[in-house]
Amino acid sequence: MREASTAFEDLYRRHWRGVFGAAYRVLGRVAEADDVAQEVFTRHWREPRRFDARRGELGSYLRLMARSRALDLWRREHAAQRARDRLASLTVPDDIPPEDRPDVAAARHALRQPVGAAMGRLPERQREALLLAYWGGMTADEIARRSGVPLGTAKSRIRMGLDRLRDDDELQAALAA
Repeated sequence: MREASTAFEDLYRRHWRGVFGAAYRVLGRVAEADDVAQEVFTRHWREPRRFDARRGELGSYLRLMARSRALDLWRREHAAQRARDRLASLTVPDDIPPEDRPDVAAARHALRQPVGAAMGRLPERQREALLLAYWGGMTADEIARRSGVPLGTAKSRIRMGLDRLRDDDELQAALAA
């Protein structure tokens, strides 16, 4: 038994650096490359007949085993990451704001033309007041100052524009669809 132990130690000492290096070049992480090297030596210790000296030298065989095992680990790791990435791209997390969700964006895009047409049918001052209020984010007071009109007039333009949009049959038909 002592002879076998000494032979294994000698084998390990002679070939560890090459086996470890082959695994490390693929994986790039010391701990995983060390695990692969240990696995390669353990496998060779348990199944020495798998090595065929007629096909090449022992060092090359062990390095090839290490590279193959390291590639298996690398592929498994990257396949799992690709699967997670694909799954993440197919699901919409709950923390996405509603306006950024694909279904909401598609509905908003479908309404863009009918809303634009309805806005085009409004009188210019009402259209301007609505654009400044809803798309510009301005308050009625800011709209009044910008337009140089009293606050009540700015509010009336916004209210009358909204009323006309509510009464626009083409827009209502598009919203109902």
